[in-house]
Amino acid sequence: MPRMSSSESAPSPVVQSAHRAREAAATLAPLPRAAKDAALLAIADALDARATEIIEANAEDVERARAAGTSDALVDRLTLTPQRVAAVASDVRDVVSLPDPVGEVVRGSTLPNGIDLRQVRVPLGVVGIIYEARPNVTVDAAALCLKSGNAVLLRGSSSAYRSNTALVAVVRDAVAAAGLPADAVQLVPGEGREAVGELMRARGLVDVLIPRGGASLIRTVVEQSTVPVIETGTGNCHVYVDAEADLDTAVEILLNSKAQRPSVCNAAETLLVHQDIAEAFLPRALDALAKAGVTVHGDATVRAAAERAGSAATVTEATDEDWATEYLSYDIAAGVVPSLDAAIAHIRRWSSGHTEAIVTTAQAAARRFTQLVDSTTVAVNASTRFTDGSQFGFGAEIGISTQKLHARGPMGLPELTSTKYIVTGDGHVR
Repeated sequence: MPRMSSSESAPSPVVQSAHRAREAAATLAPLPRAAKDAALLAIADALDARATEIIEANAEDVERARAAGTSDALVDRLTLTPQRVAAVASDVRDVVSLPDPVGEVVRGSTLPNGIDLRQVRVPLGVVGIIYEARPNVTVDAAALCLKSGNAVLLRGSSSAYRSNTALVAVVRDAVAAAGLPADAVQLVPGEGREAVGELMRARGLVDVLIPRGGASLIRTVVEQSTVPVIETGTGNCHVYVDAEADLDTAVEILLNSKAQRPSVCNAAETLLVHQDIAEAFLPRALDALAKAGVTVHGDATVRAAAERAGSAATVTEATDEDWATEYLSYDIAAGVVPSLDAAIAHIRRWSSGHTEAIVTTAQAAARRFTQLVDSTTVAVNASTRFTDGSQFGFGAEIGISTQKLHARGPMGLPELTSTKYIVTGDGHVR
């Protein structure tokens, strides 16, 4: 490395981390699957062995969040329990069982001139992750990046700083013990916004950035980054109950989509009901939502149905803001639509393009809904909560992309690779 002149300033800690990550990525890229899997198993074992240390660090973050008046939904996303740490370790072991995408031949052929042509998967290189609140993302991202041969720079929110510091320490120790470079997994230095800005400007050192969090974070990264970005999106997800829905099935899907874990991006935020089934369905749905503690933001028809039925549900007036909101809480917007096409039009206007579900026994309705709804995932007679890398069998996911370039939907191992062409000839010239 050339000696720095006195007029030059030393690289910042963020840039130094990116350089170390780039060196680590070069080491990881050619590694066989066995070496990467051994490191992942070491990480999973270390998470189990050091769970108490991780939970103690997390408790400090949770205490600070509550003292700052953080909402219950965000505190839930931040909290690690013994069961959640064990689940994270289990997700890492699931990644071990997945095929290694690196080296996979996407397509190949022998050209008419005798040249052998293969397009193969290769690591992206250095992946930067900017995310909010959820410390489990720290391990999920590290595991998926390692398995796909990438180094990762992790920048979680300041609210989870102690949790992420503890998790990264555990992961780095395990990676080093397995004989891989510890710098393959790094927490971006610094808690301030300056560090995020430097990461977003580290073009040439960082190959791609993936933001995970609220709309404001994602918009900031997309608009300000000079590093290429894979845009993950917010989850304004819809459940549409069709005229020919089974009512029992519809209630179960609605409750699971909304109330099973409302603080995550695949939770439903809007209920749409066909007018032909509204009179029979709404009283049951409103009572079920009330028992689950869900506040309903309803249109005039929904509010009138609640009054007629004497429902115990809390129903307020829905506004355009409600139709556009990702609540991440025990709230849901609800409206009655005159037709399937009206439901589709509502979704196309207000959806964030994440996940939409239809409940129906009519194949024609299901087919039209899946053809015309333009979201990453469309569910037929299934909960929106299934849009998840683990549920799809991908292992832990790196995020859910709502854009249409490179990757869309839950991003697993293949989405953390690019490709290159290998051309093999025998003295061929053009």
